[in-house]
Amino acid sequence: MSLHATDKTAPAFRLGGVGRVFQAPIAWAVLLALACGLPVRSEEAPSLRAGAAAVDVTPQEFPVNMPGGFSANMAEGAHDPLHARALVLDDGTTTLALVVVDNLGVAREVGDEARSLAAQRCGIAPEKILLASTHTHSAPSSSAASYRALLIDGIAESIVRAHGALRPAAVGHGAHPLPEEVFCRRWYLKPGKMPPNPFGEMDQVKMNPGTSPDVLDRPAGPTDPDVTILSVREAKSRKPLGFLACYSLHYVGATPRGMVSADYFGEFARLMPSRVRGGDEFVAMMANGTSGDINNIPFLVTRPPREPFEQIRIVAGKAADAAWFAWRDIETHRPDARLGMVQRDVTLRTRRPTEEQIERAKAVLAVTDEAERAKLPRLADAYARRTLSLAEGPETVTVPLQAVRVGDLAICAIPFEAFAEIGLDLKRRSPFPRTMVIGVANGSNGYLPTPEQHELGGYETWLGTNRVQKDASVVITDHLLEMLAELAKDGGNG
Repeated sequence: MSLHATDKTAPAFRLGGVGRVFQAPIAWAVLLALACGLPVRSEEAPSLRAGAAAVDVTPQEFPVNMPGGFSANMAEGAHDPLHARALVLDDGTTTLALVVVDNLGVAREVGDEARSLAAQRCGIAPEKILLASTHTHSAPSSSAASYRALLIDGIAESIVRAHGALRPAAVGHGAHPLPEEVFCRRWYLKPGKMPPNPFGEMDQVKMNPGTSPDVLDRPAGPTDPDVTILSVREAKSRKPLGFLACYSLHYVGATPRGMVSADYFGEFARLMPSRVRGGDEFVAMMANGTSGDINNIPFLVTRPPREPFEQIRIVAGKAADAAWFAWRDIETHRPDARLGMVQRDVTLRTRRPTEEQIERAKAVLAVTDEAERAKLPRLADAYARRTLSLAEGPETVTVPLQAVRVGDLAICAIPFEAFAEIGLDLKRRSPFPRTMVIGVANGSNGYLPTPEQHELGGYETWLGTNRVQKDASVVITDHLLEMLAELAKDGGNG
């Protein structure tokens, strides 16, 4: 047994005849352990290691289609780069990776291929890799033939580089509110102002209803105002090493027309090194929280005109400031934080259209007269096609859920655009002091409203926009709470 003194200020003495010098606090601990018949542990607690890396995944070939709407949106070039950013943590028992990529939503099969590739290159188990998409609407599809291979290799390479950069580290976490940039986009309208939905029915709420006080009544849900952060720094120098932030805000948009962009997520990552004085190796990343019903439009307020990308810069600057305040208030960074990660596949029922809905969809698509088509509700044709697609699709879908422990911070990963109230509920019921809830993670399966929001209708609840059973948010929340309880119980060794 070899013990080494680490506290140079403590008084030293020799332990009878063994010829080794012990510092007083260590020696008393050794004597107590020997007297009680307990195993003697080294004075060095298990230490955390961390590494971070960013890899450019901007497409090399143009034009590319940027999905996210109901028509083609072609990009002819890049306004700012897209990245895959990775943070790898290792406590000696568990090694895990947290990855954020600038994409609308990396398809599960694409993400699985990237995880497998990373596992081959550096040995991290695929189920110990969390892969979240920022949900920027100005990036190519992850499945595009001309882009898929570049994206997969970039994601894997970010993990490999971060793993190769592992060094002794310490972690802390915090949160700071930024309420003035998040707005519920689902609104009750004043009587007589609600238009029919694509199915010819009347909803109780409408997404993005404009800003007129003559039309708007009240928002239909809450917002989550917090910018939550995980801060990683080198253990000895205390130099900032990595930074994961999460904010429940959809993309901002208004990017330069026809140009690829990482939206405010990329701008936040660019600004953060100046906030914390991070060096060349410092990597910051912003994940999308539970923002399925949240955007950056200040309803009932008229915002002055902005030039392209200007509002993105404004939001990113405020988010970076909020993250800095959260970072400043962290009381301690722990080098002995224990890690844990649990993944669970959950099977959900897909929504199936009724015979009446199928017949209506066929009737909509059968209308060929332009005058008659003009009388159809907006997007009737698009949702008729989605209805028939669901009728022919599988009856179930299996989605991955992940829960992560980094010390006393928990992270939940949901492969949907979850509503803000789902994230707020998880944070409130979590057994951990602070919980970060990340959306569009490990796949992209559409919107995830609560059962109560389903009753109100609106874009996010429509058949074809939402594709899983109406109580899926309850099922997912229950599973995640069980997974968090498991991590809290076992001390983090997941």
